[in-house]
Amino acid sequence: MTKIWNRDGFVENDPWLIETEEVKATAEQKPVLPLADFLVRAAESNDIGLGVLITPADDVTRLGPYLDRIDLVAISFPAFNDGRGFSHASLLRSRLGFAGEVRAVGDVLIDQVPLMLRTGFTSFAVTNGTAIRRLSENRLPEIPVYYQPTAKPASGGEAYSWRRRASV
Repeated sequence: MTKIWNRDGFVENDPWLIETEEVKATAEQKPVLPLADFLVRAAESNDIGLGVLITPADDVTRLGPYLDRIDLVAISFPAFNDGRGFSHASLLRSRLGFAGEVRAVGDVLIDQVPLMLRTGFTSFAVTNGTAIRRLSENRLPEIPVYYQPTAKPASGGEAYSWRRRASV
């Protein structure tokens, strides 16, 4: 069972559905289209409020001309050890300036959630039983010190935690 989680908790009645050949969105649902299908639809229409699915091999910069028409970018994690989705989220936020919802879908593990939040993800389609349980218990692991700059600034207001000086 898939549950949608964000910083406010689990989302009830999420309208987004990732479309496949076998599964299509109903009138009450909003479709999340694979990148190729999204690009065709965006080129042929003026629709707004669209959803797009980005897979690891996709070029996320192709969304650039359509960002003002997108409400949700779902980024696929087909396996826990495929980190290309982190780069996609970071590019969406820092280079393309996308301000909408970025959702991690696929093999999302609890240990990855804090890192995903730092790179710009705002929601998660969680299927892992341990992750669902820990998130429902509000037991999200945190990373208090980090070295790399990301889409989410450091809580102390400093842009690059690795530039901090130790007090003498």
